[in-house]
Amino acid sequence: MKLTTTNETGKERATSGTRLASACLACGQKIMTQISRAKEAIMAESSAAREMHRHALRLALNEAEALAWQTLYPHLVFPVLAAEKVQAAVAWDTRQRIIRRSNLRLSPVA
Repeated sequence: MKLTTTNETGKERATSGTRLASACLACGQKIMTQISRAKEAIMAESSAAREMHRHALRLALNEAEALAWQTLYPHLVFPVLAAEKVQAAVAWDTRQRIIRRSNLRLSPVA
């Protein structure tokens, strides 16, 4: 079996390393853009945004993004995490509204 070796000079290695770094950076930026677009689409389309504070919804999406970046495939995991976090935020907001209404009914009039 013949083993082929290449003799890369330091300059060639640096050039190939620079190309790889540029490709990785471009890929990361593309993923960040995809996630940002998905977050904006969720904010725009979510009926929950009309019912609850947009701030709480944005916090839920930011948390989903942070968790997604901890995985190997953040652009694939983010939509599922975002849906779960938005549902949880809507459920929390609904419970808070119910509690506030019941507290208003129970509070004595001064």
